[in-house]
Order: sequence, then C-alpha cells, then structure tokens
Amino acid sequence: MQESIESRLKWLLRLTLLGTLLTVLVILVGAWTRLVDAGLGCPDWPGCYGRLVVPDSEYAALRHPDAPLDASKAWVEMAHRYIATLLGMLVIGALVLGWPLRKKSQYPWRISLVLMAAIVVQGAFGAFTVTLKLWPQVVTLHLLGGLSVLMLFLWLHLRLRGVAQHKALGSKRLNVWWGMAAGLLIVQLALGGWVTSNYAGIACQGIPTCNGQWWPGMDIHEGFHLTQTVGPNYLHGQLHAEARTAIHFVHRVGAVLLGLSLIILLYQYRRHPIIRRSLGWVVGVFFLQVALGALNVLMWLPLWLALIHTAGAVLLSIAMLLAWWQWRQENECAFNRSFDACYPTQKVPAGRGI
Repeated sequence: MQESIESRLKWLLRLTLLGTLLTVLVILVGAWTRLVDAGLGCPDWPGCYGRLVVPDSEYAALRHPDAPLDASKAWVEMAHRYIATLLGMLVIGALVLGWPLRKKSQYPWRISLVLMAAIVVQGAFGAFTVTLKLWPQVVTLHLLGGLSVLMLFLWLHLRLRGVAQHKALGSKRLNVWWGMAAGLLIVQLALGGWVTSNYAGIACQGIPTCNGQWWPGMDIHEGFHLTQTVGPNYLHGQLHAEARTAIHFVHRVGAVLLGLSLIILLYQYRRHPIIRRSLGWVVGVFFLQVALGALNVLMWLPLWLALIHTAGAVLLSIAMLLAWWQWRQENECAFNRSFDACYPTQKVPAGRGI
C-alpha cells in the first residue's frame, strides 16, 4: 500500500512539473498568436472553419465567406489550441492519479480541484476571445487566466514535493510587505495584458519620457473604459492615440511602483540569507524585464523581443511564487545558510489546510 502511494506521488510530481512547463509553452504560443495577429486566424471555436484541422481555402470560403482563410495564421491559432488541449488532459490526469490520495493528510486535493476549475474557465475565455473578436477585456483576462493556471500547477507541484518528503506545510500568510508586492505584481501583469490587447506597446516613444514629455497628453478615461462595446473586430485596436498613450504610461508607472515594493521587500529580509537570495532573483528578473520593456519601445516592438518580454513576465511570476514559498516555509533557523537545516524531515501532522 505504501509503495503504491509513493509510486503515485512520483508520477504526480512528474505530471505537475510537466504541466508547469507546458503551461509556460501555452502562454508563449498564445503571446505569439497575438503578436502575429493570428487570434482570429480561425473565426470559430473549437474547430477551424468547422474542422479540427485547417481546411483548404475553398472549404473555408464556403463555411465563412466573410473571413478569408490565411492558412499560416490559422495553423498558429490551431497549434495554440492543440497544446492547450494537451494541458487540459494533464490536469485531468492529475485529478485521476490523485483521487485515491485525496484523504491522505496534507494531500493538496483542493488545489487540484481549483486547477481543474481554472482550466475550464480558461477554455471558456479561449472561446470568448474568438467569438467576441479579441475584446480587450477577454484577452486580458485570458492572459491572467493562463498565469493563474501556471501558478496553480507550480504550487501543486511544490505541495506534492512536500508530501512526498514528509515535510510540514508552512503556515505563514501574506503580511503587508508581501501583500503589497504581490498585489502590485498582479496589477502590473493585468496592465501588461491591457497594453497588448489594446495595441498600445509603442504608444509612448522614448525612454524615460513619453513622446518627448514627462506627462504626455493622455485620455485616461477612454483608455481604461472597461465597458467598451462588444461586437466590433478589435484586431489592431479601436482606441485613439491619446487613450493608448494613457494605457502605456500607466503601465510604466506601475513598473516603478512594483520595483519600489520589491526593493522594500528585499530590504525587509536582508538578514535572512535564504529569503534574501530568493528575493534577489525576483528583483534581478524585474530589472531584466524593465530593460526588455525599454528595448521594445526603442526598437519599435520587434516580434521576437515582444515575445521575450512576455517570457520575462512569466519568469517574474514564477520567481515571486518560489520566493513566497521559501518565506512561508521559514522557521526559527532561517538565519542558517543550509536549506536542509531549516527544513528537517518530519512527520506531517493531520488536518493542515490548503
């Protein structure tokens, strides 16, 4: 019996690690789909012109005469859907493998259920992205949903690793400093999604000024008007220049606030070697992300660099979650330099929460 449990845990660890990596790939392929304007490469969902593979142009014209087939864009969109489907299958596999262990002490069954719910919602957003013709609200939520799935997969993997190693789950909750940094990171990720979904990536020219001014002409009300009409084709955006400038400029301000919060958080744990090292990685990735953002503006948003900027946002999210995991597991020996000394193997008490 014990051998069967350990075998399942090993497979679950592999599956959740693979799921984490595959989610990163799904996010990046989704970003590429958006960057090459392939989001409407297939005008319907879940098929492409009613088929599970991209059809020929004659069939496409009969099926959707109002949406001429661009085969290259259609294949990019379908590749994204195929990989996302595989990811959904991994989530189902994790549920099936974990079912016999759901009552085991410390087993993160609730996280598995939340992950399943998140992947279903994410699939719905994928459909709405097409049927609502790239409505910015849906595109932004779809991006945040992808990052949420990534964080859940990674958190599930970390929890399963703790169960496999018989390590107690840290009981700490977010304090004001962690809460501020995490909240600003989420806001900044949402702003990044809003920038890309409204095609505002180069609405501000120049660094550090925007269009030659420290406070450029902006239409903040229109830029953040969240009740835009549903129905128009939002490919390439619908907003005027000053509204897009407002979106881009606020994203820059968000980066400044996030950077300050991360530096303050690092300063708070400057005497904790393990936490300081983890937060050092977070701050390092953040400044790399700032540099990538600046280069995107100066180089007029080349596709490859915009994709790397998205990858930087993913890496920053992962680094932040890992740092929080380290802090949450911290105990009285947090000043030691040995990870093993701070996290001794011990029996897992019953009844601990998610």
